[in-house]
Amino acid sequence: MQTKTTISVILKDGSKREIPEGSSGIDLAKSISNSLVKKSVGLVLNDELKDITTILKDSDKVEIITQNDPRSYEFLRHSTAHVLAEAVQNLFKDAKIAIGPVIEDGFYYDFEIPSHTLTPDDLMKIEKEMQRLIDEEQQFIRVNINDTDKQLSDFKTQGEKFKAELLEQYKNESPTLYILEDRSGKPVWNDFCRGPHLTNTKQIKAFKLLSVSGAYWRADETKESLQRIYGTSWWSKEELDTHLQKLEEAEKRDHRKLGRQMDLFSMHDETGPGLILWHPSLAYVRKQMEDYWKDLHEKKGYEIVYSPHIAKTDLWDISGHNEFYRENMFYMTVDEQDYVLKPMNCPFHVLIFKSKRHSYRELPIRMAELGTVYRYERSGVMHGLARVRGFTQDDAHIFCRRDQYVEEIKGVIQLIDIIYKGFGLNYFAELSTKPKDAIGTKEIWDFAEAGLEQALKEYGLDYKINPEDGAFYGPKIDFKLKDAIGRVWQGATVQLDFNLPNRFDLKYTEKDGSQQQPVMIHRAIYGSLERFAALLIEHFAGSFLLWLSYKQVIVMPIADRHLEYSEKIYNLLKENNIKAVFDQRAESINAKIRDAELEKIPYMIIIGDKEIADNVISVRAKKKGNLGTLQTNIFIEQILKEIKEKGI
Repeated sequence: MQTKTTISVILKDGSKREIPEGSSGIDLAKSISNSLVKKSVGLVLNDELKDITTILKDSDKVEIITQNDPRSYEFLRHSTAHVLAEAVQNLFKDAKIAIGPVIEDGFYYDFEIPSHTLTPDDLMKIEKEMQRLIDEEQQFIRVNINDTDKQLSDFKTQGEKFKAELLEQYKNESPTLYILEDRSGKPVWNDFCRGPHLTNTKQIKAFKLLSVSGAYWRADETKESLQRIYGTSWWSKEELDTHLQKLEEAEKRDHRKLGRQMDLFSMHDETGPGLILWHPSLAYVRKQMEDYWKDLHEKKGYEIVYSPHIAKTDLWDISGHNEFYRENMFYMTVDEQDYVLKPMNCPFHVLIFKSKRHSYRELPIRMAELGTVYRYERSGVMHGLARVRGFTQDDAHIFCRRDQYVEEIKGVIQLIDIIYKGFGLNYFAELSTKPKDAIGTKEIWDFAEAGLEQALKEYGLDYKINPEDGAFYGPKIDFKLKDAIGRVWQGATVQLDFNLPNRFDLKYTEKDGSQQQPVMIHRAIYGSLERFAALLIEHFAGSFLLWLSYKQVIVMPIADRHLEYSEKIYNLLKENNIKAVFDQRAESINAKIRDAELEKIPYMIIIGDKEIADNVISVRAKKKGNLGTLQTNIFIEQILKEIKEKGI
């Protein structure tokens, strides 16, 4: 009798397991335990996500992914997206599919449907058809496309021009087709896709279609208009319900909606898209952000600089922006000379450094600027304050010696920590290392990465590594901010740059008289004032901290006979530089309180007969409710202390 050949695979813990040749990921799970099979979703095979049905080879490194693993959602949501596409093509016979990727907490799929414009009302009908397909227990079957010419011909015959274009692009990269089969084994739908997927539609337990929007093929306005359906998918109804509640809360906090309701900012056709007008209340928040930033930077040894909004195109030739960043830049011609609206502040700071000779004794030199820059963003991706064409960066550049590098990075981390804590924001860090298209020597990259990691460790900050995710000109640390409902926002970036010092031939004189190139550190803490303001609006749901509030205290007399005493209190507040307002309207006190709560004013002072008789004020706080009566001077002391200490 012939002996069955076995292979050996390496499990996550480093142990080896013998299994029969030809075994799949499912067979491996069965060899470990029956309970594991029920929970298994997919594989990490030699560091790549793969279907659980993938056939294993000798010496493969294999990790079985279960539903408890966050990576399992890649399989679930990618598979749900395919079911969505099948349902849409069943309901709208002329629909052609484009792409359907997984995104954070969900997925989307793009369609060209000449006969119909999708509306939110269509989503329920599509969901019903999706559930029918799920209940059919259709199988996901992966097929290698060996004859790409035949498959291209089939796609074109079916009118699937987008699938054909993608296959043409990737035909030399071992393309695969995913087929959905019904219970009888009959193919009912397919898509050109690399996977990974579940094995069966019945594994899809809880999903919801969320919205419809417009899109362009390849995100190019000159190409076909498409219709995009967004959805989400979870392993249980409880998870789905929790997520939908989070989305509902996010909708209430949307800074664009609150911006209109609270008169915070606006955009106008007359000024153009992505250009923000800051109204007084949000402008006050910005002023506080700027003053806080400037005060801390000056204390930490930064020198404030200013640079122009435009520069001749020659500058951007030297910096490399004309070569690598042209599509994001605004050009103009003045006196027959080409100029650029600055997309970044860095080259100006480099020129300031280069404008005179520097000794090793002068380093580090730290330059900081609240510099407004302009970048072309496509109209389809702009989003309120969070994605705009004109924005102000809290830019800073540090020029230092190699032996100062780690301490300078630690100083930046400390400054980030102070500023974020001032706003009551939680954050985490990610270290991004050398990408494949990196410039510069291995020695300089090793130095830069080791220094960033050393600074993080010595500061005691937890971080994760993003391999090969640095910029082509240097590694970086990204700081991610978590808002009140758990969403993650891009925050500070600390980045090493080998590119600009080379391009501008930056030098300083070392102790031995030699000319050395300084280490250049880019860093921004807010990132942009616009995006950080959007984060603050949504994090606080428009209910800003006292020190950020344009209206900090409102004085409200109950009746006209209380006006004189109320005005005296109001004037005292103003004299102490407290942002106070005086509600003299002939409205009931309940109406005044309601309106003040809608305006999210932190403190209300209510004046009636008793307050006048006792020479006190009654205080009501936005979050704590009635605080009782206080002496006016005591209240003012408490308010000023809270403002000064930036109380959370």
